[in-house]
Amino acid sequence: MPTANTLDKAKKDGVKFISLQIIDLLGVIKEVVIPINQFKDALEDGVWFDGSSIEGFARIQESDLFLKPDPATYCVVPWLTENGKTARVICDIYGSDGKPYEGDPRFILKKALAKVAKLGYEYNVGPEPEFYLFKKSFVAWD
Repeated sequence: MPTANTLDKAKKDGVKFISLQIIDLLGVIKEVVIPINQFKDALEDGVWFDGSSIEGFARIQESDLFLKPDPATYCVVPWLTENGKTARVICDIYGSDGKPYEGDPRFILKKALAKVAKLGYEYNVGPEPEFYLFKKSFVAWD
């Protein structure tokens, strides 16, 4: 989804906040939340963050990293509406030199997918939700 379309979609959706999301090396979601009026700049220039604040990402001397939102991942988060609607966008991580950050799990996955594609393989993944249904009334065991 191109930048202009993403901005228009966010305005149409009535979004007030954007959650810029990445995952750390253990798969835990990390985020920077920005107001919608900063979203255009984030899409164009990225958002600086201190990579040394995320365990395993960067040493203090190489900690200047940038979040670059992937507009194709824009999605309104239905349960975040209390102070205004929030949308999330998954980001790629770049170094201050403008190159993809080698420690970004998303970048590592993209490299692995490109490698297996050269070998003729296609990687498909899908969620497998598991849940339980309980009756509202609870019977105590004697």
